[in-house]
Amino acid sequence: MASEKFIEVDGLRTRYLEDGRGSPALLLHGATLGSSADVWTRNLPEFASRGFRVIAFDQPGFGLSDNPPDHSVAYRKRFIFAFMDALKIDRAHLIGHSQSGRIAVDLAFAQPQRVAKLVVLGTGSLLPPLPGGGKPNEAREGEEGGAAEPTLEETRALLEANLYHHDLITPAVLAERHRMSVGKNFEAFAARKQSGRDKAEKAEKTATPLWQRLAACPAPLLLLYGQQDRGAAAERAALAKQRYPGINLHLLDRCKHLVQWDAAEEFVALSTRFLSNY
Repeated sequence: MASEKFIEVDGLRTRYLEDGRGSPALLLHGATLGSSADVWTRNLPEFASRGFRVIAFDQPGFGLSDNPPDHSVAYRKRFIFAFMDALKIDRAHLIGHSQSGRIAVDLAFAQPQRVAKLVVLGTGSLLPPLPGGGKPNEAREGEEGGAAEPTLEETRALLEANLYHHDLITPAVLAERHRMSVGKNFEAFAARKQSGRDKAEKAEKTATPLWQRLAACPAPLLLLYGQQDRGAAAERAALAKQRYPGINLHLLDRCKHLVQWDAAEEFVALSTRFLSNY
């Protein structure tokens, strides 16, 4: 069973869940309102039983970790290696969901010596756009949430939009998700949205999108998407396979955006086989 721990990283009290022994793997939650390390609780024991030291932490401004003074994606990206340093982990597998999948790939390009292998779940900005569909909006990825602190029913609605299997939303799961969506976490969410807009306004329009550089990724990469995920994910995944025939990409049926919930068994099986044998 995963244990809950706290550690100070860059002056911030940071909560994390840890289970197992072996090759270290960091599980990075997305940026949707209510996200936290708890999105991985059903997966941690399965990874641990297969010989991995799995660690999921609340990123700054999420869950029970402190809110940071800097709410940018760039800060959260730097924080991942600072967290690894605090735990004395030199190199790890990175498993990133949604916005954090793009962050994980960015880190592999920036410091490949620290990233062993990558697993990406439901990261829309790593897929090519449909013809005539426009450019994937990386800055807005992870901004799911309203303009005001959500009610319990609004939290349920947001979860239902991201899940195929609504029976997974038990009263305990809903209560925990709502707790992670209000108070200081909503304040951080609002600050992140503003930070994302500021970045989008300053972004270089000539920058090469990350999805066009996947074939050059310096770390072995596994991509997992839900067949029923938003943003025409299935169609865009097919385009990615056409563009990069050798890419390791799987579509999981009866699965929406929360791949690690909707397709928990397939996610663990594919990921652990990939991380162990690639």
